[in-house]
Amino acid sequence: MMVHATANTRGVHMPTLPVPIQEVLVAFAPLFTRPVWHHAQVLMLGAILARGKRTVTSALRAMGLAQERRFTNYHRVLNRAVWHACFAAKVLLGLLVRLLPPKAPLQILVDETIERRNGSKIKTKGVFRDAVRSSRNKVFHCYGLRWVAMMLLVAVPWSSRPWRYPSIPSRHPPRRPARN
Repeated sequence: MMVHATANTRGVHMPTLPVPIQEVLVAFAPLFTRPVWHHAQVLMLGAILARGKRTVTSALRAMGLAQERRFTNYHRVLNRAVWHACFAAKVLLGLLVRLLPPKAPLQILVDETIERRNGSKIKTKGVFRDAVRSSRNKVFHCYGLRWVAMMLLVAVPWSSRPWRYPSIPSRHPPRRPARN
């Protein structure tokens, strides 16, 4: 892969990417406002190039921005910028479906999990059956948030089992809120 660096209007060197990578990144552009898009694009590319943990810091180091003065602006993409993770998941699912061979079956798996949470500030928590600790004879319950995730099942040539690519997580409120 040939990557060349070019300077943008802010003086940050943004690499010129091969067209297939540009097409993937541009698909996510509608998620962000114009000022935030530059930072998000740098983070996504840095996450692809980073080795080890995929953190904001390692992504910026991979992009050669370890000495960036406005380092915190990149962190704000994830915690302050207004963007919708559900829409990002739909974009990702669309990209994955386009990569499937034309005759491949479209298999979607739906999985439910409980994120254990307890505390007075968590307003949408509920009481759910704990499938991990429960048995036929004894049922355990826990406080938490219920998440439902859709996953695309894809047969890959190097594995005997299909791989799943998670996308579109959705939090489902309880029928009755927890009272504690």
